[in-house]
Amino acid sequence: SAQLAQEAARLIPVDYEVLPHVTDVDEAFKMDAPVIREGAADYSVPEGSPPNVVRVMDFGHGDVEAGFAKADLVREGRFLTEATHQGYIEPHACLGQLGADGKGEMWVCTQGHWYIRRMCAGVLGIDAANLRVTASEIGGGFGGKTTIFMEPLTLALSRKAGGRPVKLVMNRSDVLRATGPTASASMDVKIGMTSDGMLTAATADFRMTGGAFKGSPVDAALDCAFACYDLPAVHHLGYDVMANRPKAAAYRAPGAPMAAFAVESLLDQMWRELGLDPIEARLKNAARDGTKASYGPTFKTIGFVETLEAARAHPNYAAPLGPNQGRGVASGFWFNYNGDTSVSLAIAEDGTAQVSVGTPDIGGSRASIALMVAETLGIDYDDVRVSVVETGALGVNEPTHGSRATFATGKAAVSAAEQAIREMCHRAAQKWGIDDEAVEWVDGAARPAGPNAGKHPPMSIVEIAGMMSSTGGPIAGHYEGNPDGVGESFGTHVVDVEVDPETGRTTILRYLVVQDAGRAIHPAYVEGQYQGGAVQGIGWALNEEYIYGKDGRLQNPIFLDYRIPVASDLPMIDTVIVEVPNPGHPYGVRGVGETGITPPLPAVANAIAQATGVRFNSLPMSPPKVLAAITAKRNA
Repeated sequence: SAQLAQEAARLIPVDYEVLPHVTDVDEAFKMDAPVIREGAADYSVPEGSPPNVVRVMDFGHGDVEAGFAKADLVREGRFLTEATHQGYIEPHACLGQLGADGKGEMWVCTQGHWYIRRMCAGVLGIDAANLRVTASEIGGGFGGKTTIFMEPLTLALSRKAGGRPVKLVMNRSDVLRATGPTASASMDVKIGMTSDGMLTAATADFRMTGGAFKGSPVDAALDCAFACYDLPAVHHLGYDVMANRPKAAAYRAPGAPMAAFAVESLLDQMWRELGLDPIEARLKNAARDGTKASYGPTFKTIGFVETLEAARAHPNYAAPLGPNQGRGVASGFWFNYNGDTSVSLAIAEDGTAQVSVGTPDIGGSRASIALMVAETLGIDYDDVRVSVVETGALGVNEPTHGSRATFATGKAAVSAAEQAIREMCHRAAQKWGIDDEAVEWVDGAARPAGPNAGKHPPMSIVEIAGMMSSTGGPIAGHYEGNPDGVGESFGTHVVDVEVDPETGRTTILRYLVVQDAGRAIHPAYVEGQYQGGAVQGIGWALNEEYIYGKDGRLQNPIFLDYRIPVASDLPMIDTVIVEVPNPGHPYGVRGVGETGITPPLPAVANAIAQATGVRFNSLPMSPPKVLAAITAKRNA
């Protein structure tokens, strides 16, 4: 039994040689830090850099020094965030079977089973085509289930056991100790502005650790740092630093929440110093259509201004505040993503539609895809079934990450539906003896496109499907590619807090999420994404952190000590769905899964600063830390 195996493992004596180690990102950045792995740096790292630096990013535009010279107010600060875990309730689990013939099957809790197939095949030296992977219904992922941890072991152990299936399930301690949290970060930000709050220049110098391997999200953090604003001059410098920690994994807009905490906190401090309204100041500097983004490209159609205007108009922004209460405002950004996508759509004999997709549903994507397909075909939502299929059923699909599922898979499904429509119009044209171009599709039926096409009655999808065996065989549509037209996403959050001066405990009184969805295909699911991102961000701001002892071991590997928010900690999260359609998607979709976690960290910090008069530059703002700061201010 598993219990006997655990008891036997405890009886095995192990002598460990404790080597020099480093877990703090700034300590790991030093020239004399213990070296994690020699020769791990890539081409971007200049000679003479600290030995644990493995990647360097350096980019920007404009004359930064001239911009600071024009400023009436210049401020800079260092901001620190600790690693936090995605906190999914379902632990990692996998069932694997690999026979002597080199063919195997896996059932995995994952956001991307094609990635699992590729990685496991690479680890074990087998052909990817010999491995069939099925994604189970997922119990939370948030980016943390896009890579492998123990999954290849199920196959290796199965092969060792003569092809018998092997199941591995992590406990909570395994998950927190061994799977990828987000990076910890140390960030230096400098901003200049005129006396009326107009930005003149900014710099960001970020250090992030992705654990004992390269791969921290410092590049994405830099790209997102100033993306909300129209800056004439900006410079970014970033370092990917190794340390003795687990390899970092993605966590909902990886890198962006940390960057927002640094930038939005300093902006709030400066605008308050100038006596400016935080939303009006943001409107004055906001990125708009045609703005050159801080990370390079020129924005096309975006909705940042609309989120600010909606936040300003919401009743929460005018609600009265009492003693020890404060209001915080912050904005955030995420690029959104497309990625390799394959979809198959088949029309059944009764006119219903079966859609096969490869992006696991982690936030309601099946419902959204079904709605778009139903709208395109002109049939009822209940007549569309969307299934997440195994790796042998479709071409390659990237995971459900980067807020891509409803955008990319949805756009692919619409394209597949349009292909099926063209075929159904062709079948109708054959029946009527007219050209395909003389047939159009309206409200779920083929119709003559005009009076010159003849007076044929509409032929419904049910009629066409019912006779497909005699008109050419099965009717289907497919898409294989990388959908273009990604639309960026912006959001603005407003939070009211109350801080108990006797305990340091922060209570969230009101919380408002305003975000541009492009088009909310399924508004209830969109609202859930907004609320979920806000809740995770609140936990990150107030309580969550990885705590390492001097021995380099994680001290809080269970939920009893790693404190995530529960329902009783929070008010109802109010939401406003802004819709500035993305012209790159047939239904205007932008993707909504990640932007929502970006503003909460600085929004909560800005509210606590107003409530207490103390600015916190490091997270989390836990009760002991807040109480110590209040006491120090009181005694100063």
